[in-house]
Amino acid sequence: MNIRDYAASVSGWASPAGIILFGDEGADQKPVMEKLDHAMSRDTVIVGDERAQFLYRSGVESRNDYGSSEYFPAAVALVFARDRDKPCGTGEIQFHAALSSGVSAIGPRYKAVSVRKIGSETGCTTLLTARREGEQEIQDGQRILDDINNELVNQIGRPDLYIGVTEQRKCFIGSEKSRVMTFLVFHGVMGGDQEYLFADGVGIRTGDYFQFYHSDPTTALSSCNEVSKNFRKLKLDWSSRNCLQAGVSDNVCSKELVGGFVFSCCGRGESFFERCNVDSSPFLDNFPGVPMAGVFCRGEIGRGFSVLNADEGPEERTLHCCLHVYSTAYLLVSYTPAPAEH
Repeated sequence: MNIRDYAASVSGWASPAGIILFGDEGADQKPVMEKLDHAMSRDTVIVGDERAQFLYRSGVESRNDYGSSEYFPAAVALVFARDRDKPCGTGEIQFHAALSSGVSAIGPRYKAVSVRKIGSETGCTTLLTARREGEQEIQDGQRILDDINNELVNQIGRPDLYIGVTEQRKCFIGSEKSRVMTFLVFHGVMGGDQEYLFADGVGIRTGDYFQFYHSDPTTALSSCNEVSKNFRKLKLDWSSRNCLQAGVSDNVCSKELVGGFVFSCCGRGESFFERCNVDSSPFLDNFPGVPMAGVFCRGEIGRGFSVLNADEGPEERTLHCCLHVYSTAYLLVSYTPAPAEH
């Protein structure tokens, strides 16, 4: 509500153009992102680091409560809202986001049968049993993992395992009307025994469907190349529009890229790809000389991707997924000057 109130006060529209979010390493960002995804327009771009350490200072002095023992910041958001009172002659900034995925689905879909959670000093773990989709036999954690490991037998190294849980949840803000949204939520696989499968985090319910995913450098490289190809198309589109404008009017407003941000999983990098600068290549190859900055993350926040990946199917586009694993989120910042006054 703070974000929406601020955006409405400066732009007249309750949803900002973009948000860069840094989550505290000890806080669960899943409920945070579910609320934001529900509350914000689909055009609002959100990128960031799910588990970070940060310093911050709010423009509103009353919110600088970090010295209080009663106040614990779960996340800090840098909000970008359009200014309806911007000075005459000021151009327009736009955000363009893309995602490179680094995981591949493996094995059948499962349906959670029994679910319980346990807590410890290091965090919360979900213990569950499941049955394969379309079957009645309940499987324990060890049997499920044996089946998945058999399918991974040809994989080089030991990939990290996750379950991607499809969750249908009712979302609401304040007294507003609620709606049901379908989320894809990743949980790290911590192991299993002859009773349960162990998954990191909480939020899984009996009846939720899930599928296994594993870190995959081949998928990540292909996805990264796809992002680079889409950046190239975006650049050519801007160039062609600028040329068309130049051909019909002397009053040209050429859109240009002025900077970019990269949020990449700390599991990626040279050791993952066996080559360097892979995740920065879509930016460097297409926009050389343009300033960029980035961080390696322990969980990548990404939402509102306007530069879509061609390999996404209809099902992936209907699922809401804001917290990613083994991915890289890109944020491009473009600027279009205001038309010159005669």
